[in-house]
This record gives sequence, structure tokens and C-alpha cells, in this order.
Amino acid sequence: MESSFNHTNPAFSIAIVNYKTPDLTKICLDLLKKHIDAGLNAQVWVVDNNSQDESTTYLRSLDWIHLIVRDADYAEKGFVAHGQGLDSILEKIETDYVFLMHTDTFVYDASIFNQTIQLLHQHQHIAALGCLEQLDRGLVRTVWRVVSRFFKRHSRRFKLWLGLNAKPPKSYLEAHIKSFFACWNVKIMRKHDYTFLMGNRNPGYELQDLLKAKGYTIGLISPRKLFKYLDHVEAGTVGLNAGYTEQNRRFKRKKSLLEKLSG
Repeated sequence: MESSFNHTNPAFSIAIVNYKTPDLTKICLDLLKKHIDAGLNAQVWVVDNNSQDESTTYLRSLDWIHLIVRDADYAEKGFVAHGQGLDSILEKIETDYVFLMHTDTFVYDASIFNQTIQLLHQHQHIAALGCLEQLDRGLVRTVWRVVSRFFKRHSRRFKLWLGLNAKPPKSYLEAHIKSFFACWNVKIMRKHDYTFLMGNRNPGYELQDLLKAKGYTIGLISPRKLFKYLDHVEAGTVGLNAGYTEQNRRFKRKKSLLEKLSG
């Protein structure tokens, strides 16, 4: 299902995948609608991943979005369903750039869209632009996170060297921009016949590695800058459906943001 709504020569597309997040989805789209009414030249594409709840009903009621409803024949892993949703949008858009967003991303200042597009347009070697972190932790928390992950990585490596049971060591530095807000050069992707879901990894991860290997740049926006324009619940579209208690940090953050936006 797709709406008949259409911008004249939109500057870019926005791609959002929805799965059972009615409260978050409505806030996300309400904010985008205000920006579009104020002159933001974008097409909004939303995939509903077989939610079968009130969020599906809500999306069907909107005549200003392009809606794709996916009915999976089998239970897909979360990252696979999300990637398939993004790729179903990629197949249909005709713009040169697409912003990936999550339903728990709330854009308050739409100027971030045009700033990002201008940078990509000026530097054709940049294949994508986004943020390595899903929230702005500030300097102290960021340093602590890197240090603690550094010691955890090398602790696991040491245990494995001793022949003890340990989880595989992970990198202590973030290596890939996240899809809660990232802009991609569609022309570059299509030139190499790339999609978002590749390599049985989180959508965009394999894509970034392949593009960097071909000499393209993945541009970075610092959390300090990006979160002046938007908020992100962090795992709101996944983790908050997994039964977090009210004492969980992410649950508290979601509740605080919802109260802020509804107040």
C-alpha cells in the first residue's frame, strides 16, 4: 500500500521502519509533518513490519507518507526485518539521498537535514554521514565507556589465551555509524549494486565496510553536534518491547522524553 501523496522534485527521502511502537511512531511522524508543512522538501517512506497493532492502523490513516506494509511469511530476526524494510524503500525511492531514521528519533530542528545534504553534495567521495553513538553521553561518560570496554576486550583475549571460557572479544571503539539518523548517497549504493542488508549483519554495517574498502568515506557527525537538533530514545524500537522494567535507564529515558513531548 502506498499513499498518493507526492512532493514535486523532493530533495531527499526519509526511510523509517515501524514495528509495534505506536507512541514513538506518532511523535516521530508528527514532528516530521510539521517540518514538511514548514517547507522541508522531503518524501517520507514508512515500512510497517507486520506490526498488526494500532501503529499499523495509524500509518494507514496518513495520506502524506508513502507506506509499505510487509507481511513476512516467517519469523525474521529483528535486524533482518529492519534491513529488509529499508531495502524495500531503497527499491522505490528516486532521490539521490536517503535519511535513515528510527521511530524513536525525534527531530526538533529540521536544518540538520539540509546541512547534511549540502555536505554530501559538496563532497562526492562521502558515501554516508552519521553518528557513531546513539546518544550524547558527554565527555566523562564517553571516556569511561571506552576505557571499560578496552579492559573488557583485553580481559577476554587474555582468558582465551589461557584456554578459559570467555566471550569473543569485541572492539572497544565504535566502527559504524548508526541508522537512527544517517544520510546515504543512493547513487553510490546503486553504482555498486549495494543494499542495506548484507553479510548477515546489522543493516548498513557490511555496506560501510565495503564502501570504505573501495575508497569512499563514511562521514561522522559528533554526538555533541547532532543532539542539538534531535533526541533519540536509544533502543526504543527494540529494547523497550523486550520487557524492560520501570527502573531501567532506557525505560526512564523513554518516559522522560514522552512526558517532555506531551507536556
